[in-house]
Amino acid sequence: MKQVETRHHNALYLLAAVAMIFMTLALALQPLYLRHVLGLARDNAGFVNANIQVITELVDLLSVGYLGYLSDRKGRIPVVYYGFLLSGVSALLLPFSLELGILTGAGGLTLVYLLRSTMSLGTTAVWPQIAALAGDFSDGDGSIAHDSQEAHRLRPRLLAKAGFMMAFGATLVYTILMQIPRQSGVVVAMLLMSGIAFAGGWVARRFLVDVAPRVATGRIPFQAILQMVKREEALRLSFFSAFTSRNDMVIIGLFLMTWAVYFADILGMDSAEAAARAGMVIGFVGLIVLLTINIWGELIVRLGRVPAMVLGLALSGAGFAGMGLIVNPLGGWVFLPAFLVGLGQAGCLLAPQVVALDLAPLAMRGSVLGVFNTVGCLGIIFFLQVGGLLFDWLGPSAPFVFTGVANFIIMFYGLFILRAKPSPSVSMSGS
Repeated sequence: MKQVETRHHNALYLLAAVAMIFMTLALALQPLYLRHVLGLARDNAGFVNANIQVITELVDLLSVGYLGYLSDRKGRIPVVYYGFLLSGVSALLLPFSLELGILTGAGGLTLVYLLRSTMSLGTTAVWPQIAALAGDFSDGDGSIAHDSQEAHRLRPRLLAKAGFMMAFGATLVYTILMQIPRQSGVVVAMLLMSGIAFAGGWVARRFLVDVAPRVATGRIPFQAILQMVKREEALRLSFFSAFTSRNDMVIIGLFLMTWAVYFADILGMDSAEAAARAGMVIGFVGLIVLLTINIWGELIVRLGRVPAMVLGLALSGAGFAGMGLIVNPLGGWVFLPAFLVGLGQAGCLLAPQVVALDLAPLAMRGSVLGVFNTVGCLGIIFFLQVGGLLFDWLGPSAPFVFTGVANFIIMFYGLFILRAKPSPSVSMSGS
């Protein structure tokens, strides 16, 4: 068994930032590219932008479970490396979708759908492995038992540090990199994504190490995972939380950016300037996550997994519901609900993953996370599709309110679990 060293931890944190920079930049640039290069009109902007994300999430849905299982079979690093390569090649072609669409006769928008799908397939091979590797590294070189108190304390802290770097990457995109379209154009910013993906592949291959045991044969253990979900209340809550909360930053990133780009016409503002301002709001959400995620790691250890989930869902739900009171997405008041969303977001993402890592057997860790993330993909598809329709039919704040209500519903389920007699095998209380 290979030894886990500090440099491997540092490489994991760097990889988390690189992966999030790539994924966030792809999402943030999409409304601008569709508006300025493909000439997409306001009337169906919400539907088309959401629909592209839905298609990419369908790709994720069909592949994330198998890719998690594949990482149990072949190792985390090869899956991450080839995922970055696929994303990099796709990102290199994406800015030329209009020209490629004319050349092939398929149309520019069709090529956007295709290339965003292959980009998403690549990133789906990457981001789930960050949590899996954090779980692997929390067991060290095998000298720390998977279910020991030391691993129990170390796991949320490792995952919180990786989450910190992911939040840092998202914040970097919206506060700095989203200024590039205004200065150099959308195409230049999109080409930057390709270089970021290739850099991520190099980091994974050169600086990370595989330490998890390999599964020699078999299929994805759906039946065993289903029995775990039925048996463990906290795992069931974590799956519900993944369904409602994994979409939170996607909802903020896509719909707030789309809202701002088209609201600019009402204010007589340039859409690139509006996108830059919206990027500052989204970057503010990322900054709050950045500043609080390590605190959440400690809260999960001290308060327990389920109480942390409930608190995160309450804060995030209040923030999303508060967006319903916002009229101008470029005004100062938008920062108040954005603060609440950021404050709750880390807890909503971190605690459910920690529960999944706690309860997953070592040889099934990738598979359990694969199914966990499949549930999250279902949630993203559901909330994006419904949110896109609500955006066009009821108004641009409707997707946020809908998401907030859903978070509150799962929060009440968590409170119900806390009031019931807890199972001793579930990490509900603090250590």
